[in-house]
Amino acid sequence: MMLEVEISSFDLRFEGYRLRNKVAERILLASILENGIREPLQGVDTEHGRILLNGFKRYRCARRLGIGVLPYVSLSRDTGAGIIELLRMSNEKGLGILEQARLIEELKEGHHMTTADIAGLLEKSKAWVSVRSGILGEMSRFVMEKIFSGQFPVYAYMYILKPFIRINRIKGEDIDEFVGLVAGRKLSIRDIELLAKGYFRGSNEFREQLRKGDIVLGLAGLRDITRKAQGCTKAEQAMLRDLELAQVYMQRVTARSKERGFKSTEFFAQANLLTGGILRRIEMFTHAVREFHDRSAKA
Repeated sequence: MMLEVEISSFDLRFEGYRLRNKVAERILLASILENGIREPLQGVDTEHGRILLNGFKRYRCARRLGIGVLPYVSLSRDTGAGIIELLRMSNEKGLGILEQARLIEELKEGHHMTTADIAGLLEKSKAWVSVRSGILGEMSRFVMEKIFSGQFPVYAYMYILKPFIRINRIKGEDIDEFVGLVAGRKLSIRDIELLAKGYFRGSNEFREQLRKGDIVLGLAGLRDITRKAQGCTKAEQAMLRDLELAQVYMQRVTARSKERGFKSTEFFAQANLLTGGILRRIEMFTHAVREFHDRSAKA
């Protein structure tokens, strides 16, 4: 049943579990100013108070507009049960995978639920729950804070930084440093990708440049390299793409080969044939790459 409740009655302890998006919030603010709040906020009414679980952007917009009473629906009288209900509706309510992961972490740590418990209540597989738990296991609290506060794009973490994290030689503190250097600078995804490649694959001089705060100068240099590559012949561009793909797939195979989820006999039979073929060619490949590296250095 929908109620009208005082805005001051909400406990906001889970506000940090939801991703902030300033652009989406500005659009919502304009919509509320014109049409009011159309969808009720959601939470749980416990014996200790009313805890908000969903609708934090609407809450912040209402505060900015001086709205004192908000539409509200209680999902449960128990926090754990309310989180489960919110996760069950997550497709409809638009929870991202990291938001789901934070709520699952709360169920495990705050409500002592197991992976099997959560999977059963959500009618999901244990793998679905484990994938989300694993994401947070790879992420430091520093990076998590930057992402959830809206200072570092979640897309950039999931599809640019995670491949680096899965390579053993990349330390967690290096990920933290990179995120700290670029967070809050309103960079595009493309710029973050360029800077990440320069930071993790480039020279010590480039990393020092970023540490000094020369982000604009660093990006200018990387863009210049990209432009020069675009000035190559078609054959040269094709070779550069092949080299980049080889590097990407080497990193991907290195990371995925350590996963423990591979079980079927059919998979291992085919994997054995493919890895055998790779091993037969790897010495020749290594020799060719070293020779080409020396040639490019001299040029």
